[in-house]
Amino acid sequence: MVPIFVFILSCLMAYLIGSIPTGFLMTKMFVGVDIRNEGSKNVGATNVYRIAGKLPGLLTLIIDIAKGVVVATLMVDFFYRYLPDVDYIFYKTLLGLIVILGHIYSVFLKFKGGKGVATTIGVTGVITPLVLLASLAAWLIVFIPTNYVSLGSVAFGITLPISALLFDQPFYVVIFCVILCAINTYKHKDNIKRLLKNEENKTILFKRVSISKR
Repeated sequence: MVPIFVFILSCLMAYLIGSIPTGFLMTKMFVGVDIRNEGSKNVGATNVYRIAGKLPGLLTLIIDIAKGVVVATLMVDFFYRYLPDVDYIFYKTLLGLIVILGHIYSVFLKFKGGKGVATTIGVTGVITPLVLLASLAAWLIVFIPTNYVSLGSVAFGITLPISALLFDQPFYVVIFCVILCAINTYKHKDNIKRLLKNEENKTILFKRVSISKR
């Protein structure tokens, strides 16, 4: 009875940590607006950056990544001591998936939230660093020449299962990456439609400074 209770409790806690609405809180704190009514209406770091500025956007990104890291490390290791019959990799990927779903479907925002990319970075960085590095490389390769965060994020998601297979990851990790790819693509469906219509907003992180010759 105790292991079942511990298992359920850990899943619930992972979901609640993922549900912490970082972007919503940051925009309320810094500029006093509801991010759900501004810009793309997404509570992720990109929209926070556009609406509230660099610092709130960066803090949102860091905290959302940290949510995934905390669950996939501290929480997994703490609760796993009481779950000797559960496969460790399965348990870690399960809680990792739950914290990501908590971010996407936050109980504090009426089961709405961000697209989950930042929290996915935190979880995959712990579970399979090589896969994360390959996926981040794909994101950069797509984002740098286009300035489309969404397009880079779609490339990031697609690269996850491909990299997991190429790096011969355990079965549970491959399944985990396939699920993340499907969720990521689905959450970006509106962005994909705007990209096809050439209506998607670009994000300029570093503005070029022209130096005039005297």
